[in-house]
Amino acid sequence: MTSIKSPSTPQPTPPPPPAAALRVGTSDLGALVTNNLRQSGIYVALVVIVALFAVLTDGVSLSPGNITNIVLQYSYILVLAIGMVIVIIGGHIDLSVGSVVALTGAVSAVLVIRQGQPWWVGILAALAVGVAVGAWHGFWVAYAGIPAFIVTLAGMLLFRGLTLRVLDNVSLSPFPAEYQRVAAGFLNGLLGGQGFDAFTLLIGAVAVAGYAVSGFRTRLARIRYQQRVESFPLFVARVAVVGAVIMYFAWQLAHARGLPIVLIILAVLVLVYGLLTRRTVFGRQVYAIGGNLSAAALSGVRVRTVNFWMFVNMGFLAAVAGVIYSSRSNGAQPAAGNMFELDAIAAAFIGGAAVTGGVGTVVGAMVGGLIMAVMSNGMQLMGVDQSVQSVVKGLVLLVAVAFDVYNKRRAGTAR
Repeated sequence: MTSIKSPSTPQPTPPPPPAAALRVGTSDLGALVTNNLRQSGIYVALVVIVALFAVLTDGVSLSPGNITNIVLQYSYILVLAIGMVIVIIGGHIDLSVGSVVALTGAVSAVLVIRQGQPWWVGILAALAVGVAVGAWHGFWVAYAGIPAFIVTLAGMLLFRGLTLRVLDNVSLSPFPAEYQRVAAGFLNGLLGGQGFDAFTLLIGAVAVAGYAVSGFRTRLARIRYQQRVESFPLFVARVAVVGAVIMYFAWQLAHARGLPIVLIILAVLVLVYGLLTRRTVFGRQVYAIGGNLSAAALSGVRVRTVNFWMFVNMGFLAAVAGVIYSSRSNGAQPAAGNMFELDAIAAAFIGGAAVTGGVGTVVGAMVGGLIMAVMSNGMQLMGVDQSVQSVVKGLVLLVAVAFDVYNKRRAGTAR
C-alpha cells in the first residue's frame, strides 16, 4: 500500500533583520548622504558661510556683540519664515506680510503712543488685527477660490494703504520701556557668573540635551519601523557637533548682554510649529494638500478649512513680527516692513521648501533665514554696497530654487 505523503510544512517567515542590521555602516554612508543631500546641504552651507565671513571680517562676525545683533536684527524675518514655509508647503504664497507687519505695528503705536493705552493693549490689538487680516485672505483663497498670489498681492497694496491712513502718513515714537523690552530686552544675572551670564549657558545646555534626546528618540522610531539610519558613532558625532555649535552660540551671548527675550519667543515658536507640522493632523493635512490636492480631497481632507487656517496663522505670525519690529525700531513708520515678504520667501526656499508645495520644514526655514542673516550681516561688516548685497541674495535664492528643480528632474528620470 502506497503511503500518502503529508503536505510539506510551510517554512516559517524569517524574522525581520535586527536593529543593528538596519544601521548604515561606512560603506553605505555615501548613499545615505546622497539621499539626504537636500536636507543636509543647507546645514553644511550655513557652516561654510559662517566660517567664510569669520575669515573675511577677521572674526568680528563671531564676536559676542555681533551675534547678539544678528539675533535682534533678523528675529522678525525668522518669525515670518515660520508662517511662510507652512503656506508654501500648502502650495500657496503670501506677498502681503510686509504690509501686515507695518499695519499691526501702526495699530499698536496709535493705541500705546497716541492714545496712552497700556503696552500690552497695543500688543493684543496688533495680534487681533493680524488674525483678522489672515481670515480676510483665507476667505478669498479658501472659499472664493481666488489664487493666493492675487489675493495677497491685493492685500499688499490694501494694507499698505491702511497703514498710511492709520498713521496719517507720519511716524510715531517712542514706545514705553516695557514695550521696547519685547525685542530689546535681555534675561541676565538670574544665576550670576563671573564675567558671563550663567543662565544663558544653562539654557544652552538644556537645548543641547533636548536636541540629543529628540534625535535619539527619532533614531529609535526609525529603527523600529526598519528604516535606514546612520551608524551610532556617526549619530553621536552629529549630536556632538550640533551641541558644540549651540554651546558656542550660548557662550558668546553669555559674554555679551545675556539671553535676548526675543530669542526665547522665537525658540517657543519654532518648538510649537515644529510639533504642529510633524505631529498633528493639521500639519499632515497641509503636506497632503501641497503634495497632491486632488488626492487630499479624495482622502477626506477638508481642503477649504485647512487653507483658511493656514492664512489665519500667517496673519497671526505677521502680527508677532510686527510687534517685534516696532519694538526693535521703537516706533511705527509708514514704510515699515518693506520687502520683508521677499526675505521670508527666500528663507523658506533656501531652507528646502519646494516651489510646487508639499515639501519643507520649520527648522529648514530657520536655517535658510540664518543663511540670509549671516550673509547680510557679513556683507554689512565688510562695507559691501547695498546693490551688491541685493545681487548676492538674488543669486543665492536662484541657486536654491534651481537645486530644487534639478532634484525633481533627477528623481523623475530615476523612476
